[in-house]
Amino acid sequence: MGAGSAVLAAGLATGLTTSGVAGGGDRDEQDRGRGSGRTVAKNVIFMVGDGLSLAARDATRLATVGKDGQLQMDSLRYAGWTHTDSLDPEEAVTDSAAGATAFATGVLTYNGAVSVDVDGNPVPTLLEHAKDLRKATGLVSTAQVTDATPAAFGSHVPDRGDQSEIARQFIEVTQPDVILGGGEDWWYPVGDPGAYPDDPADPRPEVSKSTIGNLVELAEGAGYDYVSTPDELAATRSDRVLGLFANEEMFEQFPEGQGDEYAPVVPLTTMTQKALDILSQDKQGFFLMVEEEAIDEFAHNNNAARTIQAGQALDATVAVVRQFAAQHPGTLVVVVGDHETGGLAIENVDPADESGDTASTDPAVVRSLEDGPFPIAGSDLEFTVDWTTGGHTGAATPLTAEGPSAERLARAQDNTDVFTVVLDAMRGGR
Repeated sequence: MGAGSAVLAAGLATGLTTSGVAGGGDRDEQDRGRGSGRTVAKNVIFMVGDGLSLAARDATRLATVGKDGQLQMDSLRYAGWTHTDSLDPEEAVTDSAAGATAFATGVLTYNGAVSVDVDGNPVPTLLEHAKDLRKATGLVSTAQVTDATPAAFGSHVPDRGDQSEIARQFIEVTQPDVILGGGEDWWYPVGDPGAYPDDPADPRPEVSKSTIGNLVELAEGAGYDYVSTPDELAATRSDRVLGLFANEEMFEQFPEGQGDEYAPVVPLTTMTQKALDILSQDKQGFFLMVEEEAIDEFAHNNNAARTIQAGQALDATVAVVRQFAAQHPGTLVVVVGDHETGGLAIENVDPADESGDTASTDPAVVRSLEDGPFPIAGSDLEFTVDWTTGGHTGAATPLTAEGPSAERLARAQDNTDVFTVVLDAMRGGR
């Protein structure tokens, strides 16, 4: 469809192309001191494309750099994949909470659980291990900062929906130095809208709903500088920052033409760069988790144009991270997907191959029809995207990495194995 091509063109025009390799130079020169010859990871940057499948990465690649190009996330030296199975007793396919918990703790658990085991017992996270090593820590996400993925690195709750309790634990228990993203509604009590006005008329009502008081005030009392605008984020010189830039997610997650929008008040690239600027001041190094949530949410809505746009935003952020790593030897960069969403498939343009009911008026059926065509960058070819579900699938997800111990991730592995490699890298073990 024409709208899809327009969205991609807009994304490319705003600098989401990633044809240049961060750091430049000869490959061996780039990797010297950052591969198998150096085992201690002073810094770890753990990047999660929520719902990011191999097909979603390839759709982003084709639309952004074409068949002969390579995304920044695909340019990292080592590649492998992870199995995404959770330990849920009732469902075969994981959710984001269990998937992130596996990465964050090395423990499989049930769907909906945030860094607790199947019996509800808290298990330590990579962020907490990093703090034990006296490293600075940070969480950055285009979702609510208290959503499942960041929550799994910085809190312990039996139910991912308990987002105000997750916020409280951030401030009073795990205390990441930098917390940037959306989800202001979970930090302010009912009746106190904060910086972003309540919008009860929204299809997904946006209203303040903290169940345990004003958590922004709690954060400020604990020494955090609270910021809510791009200018405030740019201006802060604090080494402890809480930034909330939306009521809920930093995008509008709907099917095409139904209010969908990917235009974060503060782009993921900007939030990540600020986090790096702050955390890199710590002489012991840091652990930073960065998540692009919109890939998953738009795939849930079978919205291929926005899924690709969010993938481009993630890749632009990987470029920022690779530039940092090139200038700071001893930095381990890992890019993962926690699960696959939508059953996304890349197909030829073929009107006779539409698998859905084009005559249907059922919103769910219409939503799942093929999207596109989308242009393949640098060619006259086009492709379409088809979907099999509005939910998650059990497909394995791609992983790419570079830096200390990254070669250990170049294999087929369980998602829990990634935790072990990253922790060993921070500790300097093998």
